[in-house]
Amino acid sequence: MNSIKRYILILLCSLFFAQVVDSQNSNKDKFYQGVTYFTAGSYKEALQSWTEIYNTGYRSANLDYNIGNAYFKLNNIPSAILFYERAYRLNPANEDINYNLQIARTLNVDRFQEIPELFFVKWYNFVSLFLSTNSWAKISITSFILFLLLLSLYIYSPRHKYKIIGFWLAIFFIFLSLTSLAFTIHNKSLVYDSHKAIISSPMVNGKSSPDKSGNDLFVLHEGTKVTVEDEVGEWLEIRLSDGNKGWVPLNCLIII
Repeated sequence: MNSIKRYILILLCSLFFAQVVDSQNSNKDKFYQGVTYFTAGSYKEALQSWTEIYNTGYRSANLDYNIGNAYFKLNNIPSAILFYERAYRLNPANEDINYNLQIARTLNVDRFQEIPELFFVKWYNFVSLFLSTNSWAKISITSFILFLLLLSLYIYSPRHKYKIIGFWLAIFFIFLSLTSLAFTIHNKSLVYDSHKAIISSPMVNGKSSPDKSGNDLFVLHEGTKVTVEDEVGEWLEIRLSDGNKGWVPLNCLIII
């Protein structure tokens, strides 16, 4: 009986693994198919191939960047900005992503004076995005395990020399573990819990209150990047890059 259960478990694991591998191969084929279309100037077909991959839930800066390029070639600047922003969020150090994003922004209708980020906030964001969430988490867990081993060496070692080594290395690895944990949490917040959004409606008025009767504070056009601050019913409070705030309908923007 146990051998039958073991056989079924192995079979299910094998089928799952085969499905994952098949899905990865399929995405890889579609990606290079999109590259072929894009190189030939068939931008709609390239966009379709890459969007099919994106809709499976697969995420990468390279995929988002190429989707942004396809939208840019099709003169859909707001969608190009959206996917360049998504690519930048995953790989902020990539020069090509930064360059294309800046070019797309210059074609946007709305221009606002940006409040510069504090240097230590910018540095913290950059380091947090240097590795993936899972990579930071693995470093944190591994460092914590090493901390426990070295703490045991400090407590139980009969030699004074080993106690000193164990103590200082334990201090180092617990610091590394806590720092990596902080980067893990911040990376997850930046990548998966983003409050940044792109206006998707051709034109929308920012209101003073979350209803149609509110006063018009400003006018936004599609492609403008905003930060979501609050939500009330079908309305979102947004903050512009210059610090101004207002309320817009929920369906007029897309979260990055």
